Amino acid sequence: MTSVDEPARPNGRIRDAARTRAEILDVATQEFARAGYDGARVDEIAARTRTTKRMIYYYFGGKEQLFTAVLERAYGVIRQAEQELDVEHLDPVAAIRRLAEVTFDHHEQHPDFIRLVSIENIHGAEHIAASEELGTIGSPALEVTGRILAAGRKSGLFTADVDAVDLHALISSFCFFRVANRHTFGALFGRDLVAADQREHYRRMLGDMVIAYLTADRTED
Repeated sequence: MTSVDEPARPNGRIRDAARTRAEILDVATQEFARAGYDGARVDEIAARTRTTKRMIYYYFGGKEQLFTAVLERAYGVIRQAEQELDVEHLDPVAAIRRLAEVTFDHHEQHPDFIRLVSIENIHGAEHIAASEELGTIGSPALEVTGRILAAGRKSGLFTADVDAVDLHALISSFCFFRVANRHTFGALFGRDLVAADQREHYRRMLGDMVIAYLTADRTED
């Protein structure tokens, strides 16, 4: 990371560092989600914030580090939501439904997150792999999910031989597709997957699919 001295603040204003970083990250999130990593420009981000390109380099070091910081904050939002979950008092079926709903709600409410993850996949997850924070962030929900699955199997409710990561992939795939493919799906099939009047239908359908898979009769397998 290139060292950059703190630039002089215009008009002698004292800016709060946390507020400045947050403002830069807000705009950078929008710009990277709109234009992709290669298309985004630090000059454009600076122009849309009450700061300068030099200030961005001071706080983040460069475009690559800024994109990594955007990813870290984006993943941090969903991890925070997972950490705040309180489902272990519920029966296994209700608990799994609630876990699925949290991902459904988050992905719908944060379309920029979907775009950022798609962009990072185009780049082979190189920024995530290089981030110490993202390398250890994992998913707080995985441990809880594992305990719920174990309880469901012990009670005889769940029959599927899956672990928490399998279930996470199953839930995320539907939630991600619904937002990421909204426009192409709508153009091809004439249906808006994110239409407000269909929201509860798809939210319930996700839970039904996951529970049906976990509880399917496998006596003939």
